[in-house]
Amino acid sequence: NIQFHNRNLINLPVDKEITNYSREVKDAIFSRVNPQPLVNPKLVAYSNSALQLLGLSNQNNELDNQLTEYFSGNKLIPGSDPAAHCYCGHQFGSFAGQLGDGAAISLGEVINPLNERWELQLKGAGNTPYSRNSDGRKVLRSSIREFLASEFMHGLGIPTTRSATCISSDSTVVRDPMYEGKPINEPCTVISRIAPNFFRFGSFEIFKPKDPYDGPYGREGPSVNNNELKKQLLDHILLYYPHIQSSSNDKTDVYISWFKEVIDRTIQLVARWQAVGFVHGVLNTDNMSIMGLSIDYGPYAFMEAYDSDYVSNGSDGSGRYAFKHQPAVVKWNLKRLAEAIDPLVDLATGYEIIEEVYDNQYESTYQSILSDKLGISQSIYKNHDPKLIDDLLETMQETHADYTDTFYALTLYITDIETNRLSTSEARELLLDRIVDRCFDSNAVIGLLKRKMRIHRLGMKPQQVQQLWEIVSNESEEVISEMFNGAPADAIKREIGEEKRKLDIQMSCARDIELYQSLPANQKKLIDREKWIIWIDRYIKLIDLDNTNIQRLDKMKTNNPSFMLRNWILQDAIDAASNEDYDKVRKLLEMSLSPYDPKYSTFTTTTNDNNNNVVSSYCRKTPSNVTDLICTCSS
Repeated sequence: NIQFHNRNLINLPVDKEITNYSREVKDAIFSRVNPQPLVNPKLVAYSNSALQLLGLSNQNNELDNQLTEYFSGNKLIPGSDPAAHCYCGHQFGSFAGQLGDGAAISLGEVINPLNERWELQLKGAGNTPYSRNSDGRKVLRSSIREFLASEFMHGLGIPTTRSATCISSDSTVVRDPMYEGKPINEPCTVISRIAPNFFRFGSFEIFKPKDPYDGPYGREGPSVNNNELKKQLLDHILLYYPHIQSSSNDKTDVYISWFKEVIDRTIQLVARWQAVGFVHGVLNTDNMSIMGLSIDYGPYAFMEAYDSDYVSNGSDGSGRYAFKHQPAVVKWNLKRLAEAIDPLVDLATGYEIIEEVYDNQYESTYQSILSDKLGISQSIYKNHDPKLIDDLLETMQETHADYTDTFYALTLYITDIETNRLSTSEARELLLDRIVDRCFDSNAVIGLLKRKMRIHRLGMKPQQVQQLWEIVSNESEEVISEMFNGAPADAIKREIGEEKRKLDIQMSCARDIELYQSLPANQKKLIDREKWIIWIDRYIKLIDLDNTNIQRLDKMKTNNPSFMLRNWILQDAIDAASNEDYDKVRKLLEMSLSPYDPKYSTFTTTTNDNNNNVVSSYCRKTPSNVTDLICTCSS
């Protein structure tokens, strides 16, 4: 009963070549391609909440067989018109040329009973013209991660693509999960994804010319300088912004208004990421939604022990996409979008708009969310203790406090004061106990440090790095270039500088590991407690000053999740699913859609849930032996 009306293929040019092989696709936005079937597909889990966007319901499992066949790609839904999207992207700061949907196939745009339009896509459904050297498949572990992250982000209220189903199979592909030369066979898995559309910043980069500084080896987009098609694409995307499309008779004004809204949506998105401790892991321009949605969940993480330098992606040894860098990287990506839509929006105008609004608007949005998380009016802490937030994050970092549980402990403090009617001194002691108990112990911290060392591993011997650093720090550019056979001195300095940065991290982590190994068992907890006493007393003072904030608790409850989709929890569910036990994934989905439910808090000691073994095992503080988990781009 799904009704399709695929405006993408009606309004935009489709590749004339119908044979499915890897190639450059010029002057087209889509290529038609059919999903490839799986052997013995198996329904791992489905989200009824996401299915309802398509006008479907599987509340009583009556559609299990149909979902398994149609959403695995083994059968085509009547009316669908499968196609893959052509786009480009800057990956880790460098233009990569044509990328495209190498493993994703859109079935079309669904019109649901509410007359809403949702694009339905299968990810992992086989190779496409954009697969390059890959097989177009995704594996169980990465598919479960994306399926659950999509629905968890929706549960948090953060704009995101959705995921309706996760379907594994007896088909297998070879992957090397940690890029360590240890390939294994893994089950092919397909997830269905739903969004208004899947256009990205990189959708406009197919028109990009070579950068002049790249020389003869630079890359260009497959539809380079096709400004007519660029205009056609932007006019089509405006269909998803109807309020802007009809806002002016001047097309330039319309384009500028659209670009401003993309900037605004993107700022709102990254501010909310930072507020919940989300680290995307691969913030390339091809992974940035033109609709301001979280998209393409790969080696992401929801930060546990707070660390502003936290890197979620084991493949990101440069730390480019570390937690603290995300706002700046997103701004950088917006500038690449400004370049990509020029001349529809003049480049100078695009740059100017970004510089005018981005920094101030991001900071304002972020501070507003943090104010609600703390339960303190901005005017109060800005006038009486302007360093309160900075010092909170610094204390978290120094004590390795759990990011989510620290804020939830503050919610419980206000609950104790306003609802449970505890005295300030009683509630203060409970708050202090809760936060200190959620500071990682020495063994957990050592795991984190070892993880950091593995991610920022050196590419050469430490002594060699130190010697080369001395040279590039003291010699002239002419001498440096001559020493390296005429290579550009600035490139050599960057490369050696990056190795020196990694060496410093290695040495710092090694020192800290030695420190924590020698620390008496209870000593860290005593040190952490002293640090938190100072900050908590400042916080309570401001709470008392902010006595007219009648919506304080409501705001805290809707901004501080009780449950967090932690990497160790994900891995446990993945391990069970690898043995065809899908109960944990399904229970985790239920929890992910209700992340503000108090019964899922790690501070809750009892639960009325029928499946309380899973709930209680996931609603506890992070075990000390799982903090060294690493996830890579392998999928």
